[in-house]
Amino acid sequence: MPLTAILLLDANAIQMGILAASLNLPALVVGLFVGAWVDRLQRRPLLIAADIGRAILLMSIPAAALLDLLTIEHLYVTAFLVGFLTLVFDVAYRSYLPSLVSRERLIEGNSKLELSRSAAEIGGPGLAGALIQVATAPFAILVHAVSLLFSALFLGAIDASEAAAPARDPERRLWRDIADGLRLVFGHPMLRAIAGCAGTIGFFNAILETVLILYIVQELGLSPGVIGLIFAAGNVGFLLGALIPGRLTGWIGLGPALGLGLLVVGVGDLLVPLAAGPNVVVLIMLAIAQFLFGAGYLVFNINQVSLRQALTPDHLQGRMNATMSFMLYGVVPAGAILGGVLGTTVGLRPTLFLAALGEILAILWLILSPVWSLREHPQTADAG
Repeated sequence: MPLTAILLLDANAIQMGILAASLNLPALVVGLFVGAWVDRLQRRPLLIAADIGRAILLMSIPAAALLDLLTIEHLYVTAFLVGFLTLVFDVAYRSYLPSLVSRERLIEGNSKLELSRSAAEIGGPGLAGALIQVATAPFAILVHAVSLLFSALFLGAIDASEAAAPARDPERRLWRDIADGLRLVFGHPMLRAIAGCAGTIGFFNAILETVLILYIVQELGLSPGVIGLIFAAGNVGFLLGALIPGRLTGWIGLGPALGLGLLVVGVGDLLVPLAAGPNVVVLIMLAIAQFLFGAGYLVFNINQVSLRQALTPDHLQGRMNATMSFMLYGVVPAGAILGGVLGTTVGLRPTLFLAALGEILAILWLILSPVWSLREHPQTADAG
C-alpha cells in the first residue's frame, strides 16, 4: 500500500503518515474490546473469517485502480478496515497457540511459526518488487489478497480440537472483562515492563516506517525492484532470528536476550540514515540494516510473546494479547502522524535518526524491571 500511494497517487509525507495511522488506528479505538471478544469465542473461526475479510478488502484496491477510481481516501479506509481484521487475527492467533501446545513448548511453537513466516519473508519482498516493476503495485496487492484465501484454507485444515469458549454470565459487562485484562497486564511487573517496552518500540518504529519508503524512493532514488531485493536479502535476518531464541536464551538468559534483541534492532535502523556513497555501498548498508532489524526483532518478539503467554492463564489470553496490541499499535497512529510532520519539517534523514535512537531507549523498560534478571521462561501461569 505505501508504494501504491507513492507511485500511483504521488503521496507526500503527511499522507503517508495518515495511511500508516489508518492501518493501526483500530488497535487504539477498539483494541481492548477485541481482546474481551476473542476470550468469549472460539479462536479458529475468527482467524478464518479475518483472512477472508482482508482478502475481499484488499481486492478492492486493484479493482479501483483498474477502473481509474483509486484515491488516497480509498487507501485510508481500506487500511483501517484491514487493520481491524489484522488486529482480530493477531489477538486470536496468539491466544490460540497455548491451546495447541504445552506451556513448556511455547517458545518452540512461536519459533517454528516465525521460522515459517521468515522463510516466506525472504522470497516475498523480492517477488513483490518484481511484480511492481513489471506490472503495478495494485497487482502485487491482488496477489497478497489471494494468499490470504490460501491462509484461510490451511487454518481450516487444522484437526486439533479447540476447547469450547467458557460460559459467560449474560449480566457481565464487556467493560469488566476489559478491566480484568488491564489489571493483569499493568498489575504484573513483568507484563507491565513488556507493555511499556512494546509501546516505546511501536511509537518510534512508526515514526521510522512512515518515512522509510519515502526516503529510499525520493532521496536514495531506488526502484521498486531494488527495494524488494533489499528487503528480501535483509529478511534473511528474520530467518536467523527465528532459529536462535531458544539457544540464545540458554546461553545468556531470557532478560539479557530480550535486551540484546532490542539493541540489535536499534543499531540496524541507525544504519538506514547512515547509508551513503556509491550505490553498491548504499545497497549493502540497507541490506545489513534490514538483516539486523529482522534478527534482533525476532529474538525479542519470540521471547516476549512466549513469556507473556506463559505468565497468563488461558481464560485471559485474549485480553492480555489485546492489551499488548493496544500498547504496541495504539501508539502507532501518533507516531505515524509525528513521523509525517517531522519528515516534512526537519527532513527524512534526521527523522530516521531520531526514530532509531528512540527504539534503543526501549531497553530501559527491561533493565529497570524483574524481566532483566530472568534466566528462563516460567513453566506455569502466574496471574500476578
